[in-house]
Amino acid sequence: MCAALLQAAPARTLEVLSVHELAAHCAHLAAAPEGADAQYCLRYIQGFIDGAVATDAQVMLGVEGAAQREESFTERALRTRLPSHAERSRAAQLAGFCLGSPLPLSAVVAAVVGDLRQLDSGADAGSPARDAVYRSLQAHFPCEEE
Repeated sequence: MCAALLQAAPARTLEVLSVHELAAHCAHLAAAPEGADAQYCLRYIQGFIDGAVATDAQVMLGVEGAAQREESFTERALRTRLPSHAERSRAAQLAGFCLGSPLPLSAVVAAVVGDLRQLDSGADAGSPARDAVYRSLQAHFPCEEE
């Protein structure tokens, strides 16, 4: 049995999407916005934003919840699974970027894609797309100081 475990295939790691790969998909946005490549670009950026805000909201609520009184299972479920708009806004500030409510996704994507194009022509073309998207969002959509 131990020999079988030692011979098992190694765990696969997630392949990191590069700036060049994402920029190649995003290059199709203008000519074929409904095409698979353009949609890949759009949904990657949208998913990045959703993931960042959702993760930060859960972290924020968890930290705040730990400092609060003991709560029932139902109270904890409501607090951790249904963050309010205000909580999502506070969580976005943890991510270092804030997107206004009426801001269309196309405007956000245009800003990020512009940065990807610049990075793709330089030494950063092989760097992780996630890092480039994150820096772009922080640069173009900073949170206002309260």
